[in-house]
Amino acid sequence: MEKLKGLKCRECGRAYRAAPVHVCEFCFGPLEVDYDYEALKGVVTRETIAAGPPSMWRYRELLPVEGDIAVGHHVGFTPLVRAQNLAEELGVREVWVKNDSVCHPSWSFKDRVVAVALTKAKEFGYDTVACASTGNLANSVAAHAAEASLKSYIFIPADLEPGKVVATLVYNPTLVKVEGTYDEVNRLCSEIADKYRWAFVNVNFRPYYSEGSKTYGYEIVEQLGWRTPDHVVVPCAGGSLITKIWKAMKEFKQLGLIERVGTKVHAAQALGCGPIVTMIKNDTDVLVPVRPNTIAKSLAIGNPADGYYAYRTVKESGGYGEHATDAEIIDGMLLLARTEGIFTETAGGVTIAATKKLIDAGVIGKQDSLVVCITGNGLKTPDPLYARLETHVKIRPSLSAFDRALADLKAHSVREG
Repeated sequence: MEKLKGLKCRECGRAYRAAPVHVCEFCFGPLEVDYDYEALKGVVTRETIAAGPPSMWRYRELLPVEGDIAVGHHVGFTPLVRAQNLAEELGVREVWVKNDSVCHPSWSFKDRVVAVALTKAKEFGYDTVACASTGNLANSVAAHAAEASLKSYIFIPADLEPGKVVATLVYNPTLVKVEGTYDEVNRLCSEIADKYRWAFVNVNFRPYYSEGSKTYGYEIVEQLGWRTPDHVVVPCAGGSLITKIWKAMKEFKQLGLIERVGTKVHAAQALGCGPIVTMIKNDTDVLVPVRPNTIAKSLAIGNPADGYYAYRTVKESGGYGEHATDAEIIDGMLLLARTEGIFTETAGGVTIAATKKLIDAGVIGKQDSLVVCITGNGLKTPDPLYARLETHVKIRPSLSAFDRALADLKAHSVREG
């Protein structure tokens, strides 16, 4: 079965053969993978998917991979958790957390996109991979390049969180710190990609790389019993994930795997770097770039490549968007940890904070079903929490010392109550 037609321009529709290119030569629009959905009908079924491995590769026929899977054999099929405690706190009936902060080699959803990109790089015969990253992608490319025995060059802003730098260096890539914002790093990488025959996962391999995000959306639908939720709240950086979750749901409907798509897709961004949400709130398709100023560094992309398409996705689905201040981001991290025992990074704090605002504003109804997207692990970004957390008790190693401390705690609890 020939499932891939090649690539096509998202703007003018011009067709291209499958190759490591990402921009239309005629209108300069972005390219995307072009599938033969008619050929896939009846071949991709609920039964064939269920018979696949418990990973993202159960959806292999809907991904742009034609040869052997090179990396990421265990990536995906992460937990979808019924978050009853969080639902009660937020005052809604049904909340689910799609938790991509666990079960992945580098503890973020980026392992999905990198698994596809590096598999495709091996198909095209590349021996070197690279990326521009705000942190999670750096971790994932370095990890999977090691798995695939590929050389890797990782470009990051020089002020990235120390935890994410260490979580990249451990895989022994060539790490390049650039004194500038992510957008400046990305521009540099575009120039390097033109000069060197490297597979830049989010530059010349972007059409293939971005398709990996669809598996996040596929899993939500399958794990909900082949239904779409009323709402899904998605953190936005470059804007690709939100578009691919929406694309995944529409593909399932097109292939007859679900009857309808009834989901409103909402965007979550930090107030200090929220150009996509600003577009949504102002109801304009014109993106105004910003200079990032937020603790949510994994979302700190001031000129998102897919910002326009993220805006279109939200409008098409009937969704909305919300910003979160740095203080609200920390509150969101603590809320999710306290209610569900899930430690998310700052990006997840953005998502939880935005969700709360959407509920308080009535955008998300009290009786609606809701999926919250958690995309990275809190162990990567603990620094913002240090000022908010403290040890409650410090004692000498004796029972009497503990008894006194316990009495003091109970007395303090009574006074506070």
